[in-house]
Amino acid sequence: MDTNAAKKTYGIGELLGMARERAVPVVRGIADTELGAATPCAEYDVKELVNHLFQVVVQFQRLAAKEPSEFGAAAPDRVAEGADWRERLVAETGRLVAAWSAPGADEGTTGAMDMPARLVGAMALLDLTVHVWDLARATGQEYGEADAAVVEELAGAVATLEPTARKMGVFGEPVAVAGGASAFERLLAATGRDPRWG
Repeated sequence: MDTNAAKKTYGIGELLGMARERAVPVVRGIADTELGAATPCAEYDVKELVNHLFQVVVQFQRLAAKEPSEFGAAAPDRVAEGADWRERLVAETGRLVAAWSAPGADEGTTGAMDMPARLVGAMALLDLTVHVWDLARATGQEYGEADAAVVEELAGAVATLEPTARKMGVFGEPVAVAGGASAFERLLAATGRDPRWG
């Protein structure tokens, strides 16, 4: 084994592709009867969180293209637009991966605050990872551990975003975890989630 081998650097599009693979079965596995269930993301039930995730996925496509996003308005009720909302959300996640896989998407800056594009892409990755974990927990589905490369990217992003995100109420207070907690469990805890929620 070559311990000197260069570590692969993943593009945000590749990492989003990994997160999407885990997201698709969870989205398809949400039953209509579970839409009112509570989630680990305390301010949202399942339906509200699905609508929030829809909004995030669509708006971050625009940010990948260096276009202005429209996060100010309340998330539209995509679930109420028809029974095919699961497949529409799956399709939008595919467009998100494609948008961030385009040449130059994670270079330079983007958004109203001119943040580094890679950090903005990592914010999309965080939502597609953590909110899908929220949905899996809320609906009794298995999520397991996020891919190591995804967790590594997100750990750096959360460390950067944490002070501002906590002040703005985007992250809850960090949750204490056991010494043997996995890197993914520590990531969830840093965003204010109890990895044992259920």
